[in-house]
Amino acid sequence: MTTDLNKPETQTKEPKNVQPNIGLDKDVLKKDNELLNAYLADLHVLYIKTRKYHWNVAGPSFKEYHEFFEEQYNQLEEIIDQVAERIRTLGGKPLSTMADYIKNTSLEEDHSGEVKTLNMFERLLSDHEQVVRELRDDVETCDEELNDAGTADFLTGLMEEHEKMAWMLRKYLS
Repeated sequence: MTTDLNKPETQTKEPKNVQPNIGLDKDVLKKDNELLNAYLADLHVLYIKTRKYHWNVAGPSFKEYHEFFEEQYNQLEEIIDQVAERIRTLGGKPLSTMADYIKNTSLEEDHSGEVKTLNMFERLLSDHEQVVRELRDDVETCDEELNDAGTADFLTGLMEEHEKMAWMLRKYLS
């Protein structure tokens, strides 16, 4: 027996106006979700740039660099999912279109054709360091202005991941 997914009894609707009751008022949740969505946009641009470099790296150390970029974009993919789920946890809706990501990111897309390997590492390093600086500001905002220790702690952990990713990129440039 198959279920007809078009029947009203099988369709689920999201409850209306059911917001989290977790000790944060509506304005705090809105601000949290705005800064998390801006971070999500940055993550997507950084993810696409890292994939681009993974696909296009060339040279004597191709295999090592190819695998390194793959590790980095896989890590970014996990972070993207965590951030989107945090937004949902706080009653928001994660951005989910390329147009929204481009509109809300602070990072630059890489429109160039071929990129020298050294430049790939430099550009990714610059982006991760920019993300770290922005997250540091967001942690302060969440902690001091919004009194949201949960989101501040969440972002602190992610900031540390970006710091480590930046360190690894920096080592390739040493």
